[in-house]
Amino acid sequence: MKIFIDTANITEIREAQSWGIIDGVTTNPSLVAKSGRSLESVIKEICTIVDGPISAEVVSVDAPGMVEEGEQLAAIHPNVVVKVPMIPAGLQATKILSGRGIPVNVTLIFSPAQALLAAKAGATYASPFVGRLDDIAEDGMGLIAQIVRIYKNYDFPTQVLVASVRTPIHFVRAAELGAHVATCPSSVLQQIMKHPLTDIGLERFLADYHKATQH
Repeated sequence: MKIFIDTANITEIREAQSWGIIDGVTTNPSLVAKSGRSLESVIKEICTIVDGPISAEVVSVDAPGMVEEGEQLAAIHPNVVVKVPMIPAGLQATKILSGRGIPVNVTLIFSPAQALLAAKAGATYASPFVGRLDDIAEDGMGLIAQIVRIYKNYDFPTQVLVASVRTPIHFVRAAELGAHVATCPSSVLQQIMKHPLTDIGLERFLADYHKATQH
């Protein structure tokens, strides 16, 4: 499973990249707004740090506007993936952009039917939001299982990109279910790396080492 970091914070991206585990980055207008910088400048810098797919989202809600924005975003760097919302205009834009060789990430997916439509339109990635479904007492990871099964049924090349990952459990379940990608905020990546027994074990090893070297 590929691991993307879900942020537009350059410091977080540099740190995660230093761990040697990051395959790509997902951003959205909210994350970019927090940076206080222009979308283009943020995306350009991210592309110098991570050599992998970098999702940058359009803000238009009509197909011609999404296509125009998408082409502008794609021109920033070959690794840019154009992110569009799962609405009719988004599907139209996906069909057009993918037909022009521009990879598309269809976001805000909350049902298996939506994921099927995204794949039919030619999406490179489909992004179901598991955490937001859990928030309203629906089964976010159950959705991932359905989408993975449907894509396998028809050999769709579209990759399942698990988004709105809130916990290490979401991350592990995504891998168990065969999702292609999980995108996680820095806080969740930090949680995934940690385990109390690891900390205790390291503390004991170091204590024993210091005892041994004092004789």
